[in-house]
Amino acid sequence: MALLLFDWLTRDGRLLLAAKMVRTFAYGFLSVILAIYLKLIGFDEVLIGLILTTTLLNSVVFTLVASFYADKIGRRKFLLLYAALMSVSGFIFAVSENYIALIIAAFIGTINITGAETGAFLTIEQAILPQTLKKLRKRNTVFAIYNMAGTFAMAAGVLLSGLPAVLQQELQHFGIVLNQIGSIKLLFVLYGVLGIVLIGIYLLLSQKIEIQDNQEKQNDEPPQLTKVSSLTPESRNIVMRLSGLFAVDSFAGGFVIQSIVSFWFFTRFGADLATLSYIFSISGVLTAFSFMAAAKIADKIGLIKTMVFTHIPANVLIIAVAFAPTLPIAIVLYLLRMALSQMDVPTRQSYIVAVVREDERTIAAGVTNISRNVTQAISPSLTGVLIQSISLSAPFVIGGALKVAYDVALFLNFRNVKPPEEKEEQQ
Repeated sequence: MALLLFDWLTRDGRLLLAAKMVRTFAYGFLSVILAIYLKLIGFDEVLIGLILTTTLLNSVVFTLVASFYADKIGRRKFLLLYAALMSVSGFIFAVSENYIALIIAAFIGTINITGAETGAFLTIEQAILPQTLKKLRKRNTVFAIYNMAGTFAMAAGVLLSGLPAVLQQELQHFGIVLNQIGSIKLLFVLYGVLGIVLIGIYLLLSQKIEIQDNQEKQNDEPPQLTKVSSLTPESRNIVMRLSGLFAVDSFAGGFVIQSIVSFWFFTRFGADLATLSYIFSISGVLTAFSFMAAAKIADKIGLIKTMVFTHIPANVLIIAVAFAPTLPIAIVLYLLRMALSQMDVPTRQSYIVAVVREDERTIAAGVTNISRNVTQAISPSLTGVLIQSISLSAPFVIGGALKVAYDVALFLNFRNVKPPEEKEEQQ
């Protein structure tokens, strides 16, 4: 049934969807337990912060390397390498409490702590996905499904983070005593095992995921790697302008990441942890379904219009949340915002790979992803200053206003830069 449902997607495409789900499932539980585990084994806040920062550094460095070398050395080789490092990292966390060892594990392990995937795997797979389509018109759809599958898998992983407590209680019935640290280490073992599963999936990928020589493809000869070119002046202009705009958007988004929103609900209205878990669980479901809606809308009105016309209302809503007088109103406004705010994710990814050449996709995806990763790491550190010097709700207003400015600038700069299929419709 699944094969018939995705008959427009090659076997490689379906394998990438499976890899996305396995990986984001692992990210889901690790993003919840990592800081808690480090605190339990005796690290102070400074050391914990350094390890968490190291994981963000990994995302930037590994994405940068993949952007410029994956097409030259081989995309599958890079995916296998990163999956192997992910596995090794999980096992290091499971067997060692040495600070130096954990710093190394954090750097090599493609560990994700943000609750959303931003690393090197994403850059490489984003470049490959269009090559796995049997129908070009399905490009928007495959990016929507790719992100939706990852979001649901990550939500399931978050739920699994409660497993250590359950294990401790259940094993007590059999006279087995398992402390909290030991039970959490089992999840690090699972993270390592899932890295091995990823290796197995990537080994099944065919040579067709690499950059192909067009002449050889026309002659139906076995695919061979071709020389990878750098960005053309036209593509470089597009990628640099997009990167600058995406950096602004990501910087603004750093003011309203989930941990800050959670802190705001807790401080402003005294929302308890159970209430917060319901809010963010529902918002995750709404976000996942919004990806498919975004693909449908983009097929009708275009990618740029979809990105902008869904994003502006979402950003107005996050500003409105700041002025909500009661908790129920704030929750409704926030959930409405989450039903719209991520619709630009699959459309953005689809747009980037559509407006450059096939052999430029990895570089284009990598550069734009790096610009987002770097700037989003800056703004959360400024949030405390804004809250202390202005008000608790100031980050929402400033973040929302900056995002609206980004949307307007994106539309003005790129409304006439269209993907091939949108150009054909105009003719």
